[in-house]
Amino acid sequence: MTDKAAAPGDRPPYPAVEGQTSPWAWIPTLYFAQGIPYVVVMTLSVVLYKNLGISNTDIALYTSWLYLPWVIKPLWSPLAELFGTKRQWVAVLQFFVGAALAGVALTIPTDHVFQLSLAVFWLMAFASASHDIAADGYYMLALPQHQQAAFVGVRSTFYRLANIGGQGGLVYLAGELTERTGSAAQAWSWVFWLLGGLFVALAAWHALVLPRPAADVRGPGHRAARGLAREFFAVFVSFFKKPGIAVILGFLLLYRFPEAQLLKLASPFLLDPVEQGGLGLSTKAVGIAYGTVGLTALTLGGLAGGWVISRVGLKRALWPLVLAMHVPNVAFLVLALTHPTNLAVISAALAVEQFGYGLGFTAYLMYMIHVAEGPQKTAHYAICTGFMALGMMIPGMWSGWLQDHLGYVSFFVWVLVATVPSFAMAALIKVPENFGRKEDA
Repeated sequence: MTDKAAAPGDRPPYPAVEGQTSPWAWIPTLYFAQGIPYVVVMTLSVVLYKNLGISNTDIALYTSWLYLPWVIKPLWSPLAELFGTKRQWVAVLQFFVGAALAGVALTIPTDHVFQLSLAVFWLMAFASASHDIAADGYYMLALPQHQQAAFVGVRSTFYRLANIGGQGGLVYLAGELTERTGSAAQAWSWVFWLLGGLFVALAAWHALVLPRPAADVRGPGHRAARGLAREFFAVFVSFFKKPGIAVILGFLLLYRFPEAQLLKLASPFLLDPVEQGGLGLSTKAVGIAYGTVGLTALTLGGLAGGWVISRVGLKRALWPLVLAMHVPNVAFLVLALTHPTNLAVISAALAVEQFGYGLGFTAYLMYMIHVAEGPQKTAHYAICTGFMALGMMIPGMWSGWLQDHLGYVSFFVWVLVATVPSFAMAALIKVPENFGRKEDA
């Protein structure tokens, strides 16, 4: 999971009200709900549009724009501090996301499905990014610090399960329904109706069971806006005054430069027919190979990367993890050259690539933690995540156009060449010797 940070000015963690609902009753469902709209906007939209016959150029360009709310979410994060409680924000935004999912279901059977559904996905993306702010802020207020640490793994696990359920289970379901109905549009409409109902049920559940921590008080409203605005801009100024800020920004923007382009074309490549250079898999097969096997390998890679850094520190682990991130991209080139038909072989290749991605991404996350160190670490980490999203958005926008002009083989060669800026920035960054290493007791 991509950790997300709350707004500047977040209150320190306070104990929740005594006698509250067990954290097990709401933390798994809260972070499962946090993961669903993100995977819908970023991944399911790509498969949906591919099934509906939209070109790779348009898919990559317009779905990459959907990263924007996560890029700029630090700009409106103070709203969650000024108005209402975090609990109220969570409940309202979840009902809104449920309505948006139903809205997508309504647009799919129309003649202008691409334009109308994109508009709804935009609204869903802004609601999802806002929900991230509120949910993470609420988590810090509802639990004492020792429980926050104890449940951080639970958060990550259920966020990942949402990704696997969306990119794997729902894609498989859409493929199964397409085969039964003979209509991809009808199948996806049913999937989104199901999602909308699920999300409304989750919103109702959280409206009932979320504790009401004493620290989660109503914001001061517009009266405090001026003072908060000054604090907010001071946080930005202090971030951009960090030593070596040019190298920091270069690394944040370029470390995932090849992956940002590859991710947008991975599902279209698997779905496109062999005569167009793809592998010709069914939607169900993509749900299994990429959405289930691949994401499971990604999760395991993330766990392994965290373990490696905890043993040797980020500085010593950096180059092995950078290589693990980028070298396995060659798996897509091999698939494009050989066009295997055995699903187990394809799944194994995707698992290798995704495991390496999971390993390498831990180095990126730990570097963001290092950059954010200091008295304003929460706000600075949020700014880092904005640049992370920007680094995914911009390369993804042109990737479809590039693939349409180059073909899949040449495109995957370009992805390998595009690792050079990432290697260059990794060589320039500076990390303390034992940063991230778990010291012996």
